[in-house]
Amino acid sequence: MTVTLNINIVNGELLVQGKKVLSGVPENVYMTPASQCGSMQGTFIGVSSKDNRSTHVFPLGVLKDLRFMSCFRFNLWWMTQAMGNCGRDVPFETQFLLLESEDGSPLSSEMDLSVANRTTYTVFLPLIDGAFRASLQGNARDELELCLESGDPTVQTTGGLHPLFIHAGSDPFQVIYEAIKTVEMHLETFKHREKKKMPGILDYFGWCTWDAFYTDVSAEGIREGLKSLEVGGTPARFLIIDDGWQSVETSQQKNIAVEVTAGTQLAKRLNHIKENYKFQMGGKHGQRQEDPALGLQHIVREVKEKHGLKYVYVWHAITGYWGGLEPGATGMEHYESTMKFPIHSPGVLTNQPDLAMDSLTVHGLGLVHPKKVFQFYNELHNYLADAGVDGVKVDVQNILETLGAGFGGRVSITRQYHQALDASIAHNFPDNGCISCMSHNTDGLYSSKQTAVVRASDDFWPRDPVSHTIHVASVAYNSLFLGEFMQPDWDMFHSLHPAAEYHAAARAIGGCAVYVSDKPGNHDFDLLKKLVLPDGSVLRAQLPGRPTRDCLFTDPTRDGKSLLKIWNMNKYTGVLGAFNCQGAGWSKIDKMNVIHDAAPKTVSGSVHARDVDMLRQVAPEGWNGDCAIYSYRGGCDLRMDLEE
Repeated sequence: MTVTLNINIVNGELLVQGKKVLSGVPENVYMTPASQCGSMQGTFIGVSSKDNRSTHVFPLGVLKDLRFMSCFRFNLWWMTQAMGNCGRDVPFETQFLLLESEDGSPLSSEMDLSVANRTTYTVFLPLIDGAFRASLQGNARDELELCLESGDPTVQTTGGLHPLFIHAGSDPFQVIYEAIKTVEMHLETFKHREKKKMPGILDYFGWCTWDAFYTDVSAEGIREGLKSLEVGGTPARFLIIDDGWQSVETSQQKNIAVEVTAGTQLAKRLNHIKENYKFQMGGKHGQRQEDPALGLQHIVREVKEKHGLKYVYVWHAITGYWGGLEPGATGMEHYESTMKFPIHSPGVLTNQPDLAMDSLTVHGLGLVHPKKVFQFYNELHNYLADAGVDGVKVDVQNILETLGAGFGGRVSITRQYHQALDASIAHNFPDNGCISCMSHNTDGLYSSKQTAVVRASDDFWPRDPVSHTIHVASVAYNSLFLGEFMQPDWDMFHSLHPAAEYHAAARAIGGCAVYVSDKPGNHDFDLLKKLVLPDGSVLRAQLPGRPTRDCLFTDPTRDGKSLLKIWNMNKYTGVLGAFNCQGAGWSKIDKMNVIHDAAPKTVSGSVHARDVDMLRQVAPEGWNGDCAIYSYRGGCDLRMDLEE
């Protein structure tokens, strides 16, 4: 069905399909239809000011009495969801906003006035506009505001031509898809997920060393972990060697205290491309084996041959390590690393402070010059590829937005780094082996043409009981947005853990990689065998898992009554999961995740075949809507009409 969109500003009101979305729209807010920019659908919003600044906040109009769902950054690194119905409910650092309105002009050519066809879904996407990055936020007057910032005091503007994109329609998933595709055509700086090569790890079971060892990981620990999973009948076919394998040192500045959180060495810097002594054959602290065959290569080749691993990835930060590269380190002088001190975005500071940023703000970061960063990545990745490594997990990515001063701003430095990273991945890892992590800012998302997998939420925290329901809700809602850019990765988990089955069920329908971070010997093989086939492969759903249409605007973490339902597709069937996520969420008052109901009640809801939004696409021609439903827990078959 072809629909002519009707998005207009009339008498100070932003109207979408005849329904008021914003009122009191200022005169310095104007529209440019996407068709005038060579695109197909939707509308760009521009803003102007008399002042030339590096940071602007523009009121767009008053938002009232419309349900919305937003994806916002609650800290520098990660997004989560927020629901509301007025402007003041829109959090700072909102990067994706979906609104629901009814009683507007019907979108159906048959003029069907059913509820489904009276509902219009409108998506707001704050974009990259030149050297400026946009985000949305609300204020106490219920105004929706657009924030533009360059991250460099010398990079200034009086406004923006295309900092915000709006699209609308009757199918929320199609609206989001079409909006991102139009923005892809407009910006020409990133690629949609469907155009990217998916790495092979997605279809196999894996093991990550992080929560098993943190930075104490060693070659011997890797041997123990892989053997433990293999003996139990769920062999890992990919391995991620997380933080702890690199050669790092504490800053040589005096009186610097190294702060460590959950094994993360925040004030250390990379001082050599090669692995540390723990991964060198016969390695000893303070000594280095120069023969590559005695380095990482020996353990990678060993575990591939002995345990049937298909893929080995290793971790590194986008700046090399948490604290970057040690300036002047022997053999690394040609990367021209210099000390830089992060400058925080006001929106991020308003939400949640972060220990990593506190440490780096005090101690500084050794930043590879943007003109040298491809050489750094290429030499690092070439060494790893020669050792048999198949890909990298590139972490701490959003730190770049704080380092743009002197380099043309946050957008400029991020784009230079991502172009270099993309080129190196393409050159060194034929399977497109890269996982993007701590990377939920639009500076990076709208600059990524190569990477096809993105971590979808904050970490799995095995020792933090507040985190588990939040994790499942966050990955599902974030995937509405992130899933248009890359395949969301719902993170590792522990198979032997009070929340293990909860996490495992989410991974089963998430369309994501399935991997654990169990300590050797600490496994629930009965649970793992529900996910992992004997050959180490997994039955992965085809799409990013996302909330069902009726869950888009309810709050399954706070309202005390709503289920979270997540849907996905297989080749011939749909899958649907229902989760109780009540009891915990991010608090803008406490500026952290908190338990707001220590004993959440049992919640109930309805399940329908139509909850699987794309079921018609896999049905045979002439299908009458009859569905057979199989319940995993109940083990029963039900017959249901699609519209029941």
